[in-house]
Amino acid sequence: MKKTLHKAVSLTAVGTILAASLLAVTGCDKREELIIYNWGEYIAEDTISKFEAEFPEYKVVYRTFETNETMYPNLDNTYDVIIPSEYMVCRLINEERIQPIDWSLLPNVTEYMDPIFNDLKYAEDQSLSDEVLDYAIPYLYCTVGLVYDANKIEIPEGTTDPSVIWDVVFNSENAGKVGMYDSMRESIGVALNYLGYSINSMDDAQLNEAQALLIDQKSELSPSYGVDNLKDKMASGELAASIAWSGDHIVMLDRIEELGNDEIDLQYILPEGSNWSVDMMCIPTNASNYEGAHDFINFMYEPEIALENCEYVGYSTPNTAARDMLDPEVSGNIYYYPTAEIFETLEVYYTSSEIEERYTEIWNIVKASS
Repeated sequence: MKKTLHKAVSLTAVGTILAASLLAVTGCDKREELIIYNWGEYIAEDTISKFEAEFPEYKVVYRTFETNETMYPNLDNTYDVIIPSEYMVCRLINEERIQPIDWSLLPNVTEYMDPIFNDLKYAEDQSLSDEVLDYAIPYLYCTVGLVYDANKIEIPEGTTDPSVIWDVVFNSENAGKVGMYDSMRESIGVALNYLGYSINSMDDAQLNEAQALLIDQKSELSPSYGVDNLKDKMASGELAASIAWSGDHIVMLDRIEELGNDEIDLQYILPEGSNWSVDMMCIPTNASNYEGAHDFINFMYEPEIALENCEYVGYSTPNTAARDMLDPEVSGNIYYYPTAEIFETLEVYYTSSEIEERYTEIWNIVKASS
C-alpha cells in the first residue's frame, strides 16, 4: 500500500503564507490567533495553510506533543484546540478542563461522522461515556498491535493470541531488536494484554506482574523507547519488531518504500484484547478563540481535508465520506477498520484518578530501573 504524501503547497496557500509574512513584518496583522496543540507528525503538511486560506481572519499557531502524558502538564497554557486520546478526554471532562462543543457550529461533523462513535464506550462509568461527544469530536483512530519484519520474526498465521504475538517483545532472543512506546498506557497495556489481563486492570497482583515483566524486558532486551523515532528504526531495519498504532504501520511501509528496503517484509498483527484508541478534537476551558476552534474542527471534517489527513498520517478516519474515497485495500483492512466483531474483543483505555496514579507509579518505577 502506498499512502499519498501531500508535499505540494498550492498557489493559494503560498499566497496566504506570503501575505501573512508581509503583515507580520509591517506589524499590521489583524488576524485572530488560533492555537492548535496536536500530536507530532499528525496532520497533512498543507492543512494549516488551506485552513488559513479558507478562513483568512485566523492566524494559526501550531504546537505538538508526543504523548497524552507529556501534553497534560502543559494545559495551563492557552490552546484553542487540543487533540488528546479518549481516556485523556474523559479525565479532562472530570477535571472541567475542556468545555462543551456547540454541535450547531459543526455541520460537517453532523453529516459525516461515522455513527459507530455514538455507541462506543469511552469510560467505565457509562454516564461519563455518554458525555464524551458533548465535549470532543473524533479526529483519527487506530488499534494497538505489533509491527514486525516477517523475514526476521515468525508468528503463526492467523493467530490473535496476545501471549503469542507479544512474546516477540518480551523474548530475550530479540534483545536489542524491539521497540516500545515511551507511553505508560500503551506499554503497560501491552504487558497486561500479554499476561492475559485487561488493559484497564486495577488488580494489584496483576499490575505488579506487569511491572516486573516490563522491568525484566528493559534489563534483558534493552528495547528502544520512543514514538516517532520508532518508525524510522523499523523502516531502516534497525529494529525487527515494535509495538505500533495501526496508522504507524502505513507510515512505516511508505518509508520502507522510499528507502528502497525491499528486504523488509513489514507486517502488522492485532492481538485479541488489545486497545483501540480515538484521538479527539476538543476545546480547553481556558481557550481564547471559541468560534475559531469550531471553524477549525468543522474544517477538518470537510471530506477532502479528512481524506488528505487520513492518507498523510496513515490513521483511520471517522469521516464516512473520506473513507469511501480511500483505496479499498486500506478501507477494507480489518486491522485499520475493524469489524464490529473485532471491536468487541478490544478495549479503550479507561481513566480515573486512581488509575492515573497507579499506572504513573508503575511507569516511573519501570523507567527508573536499570
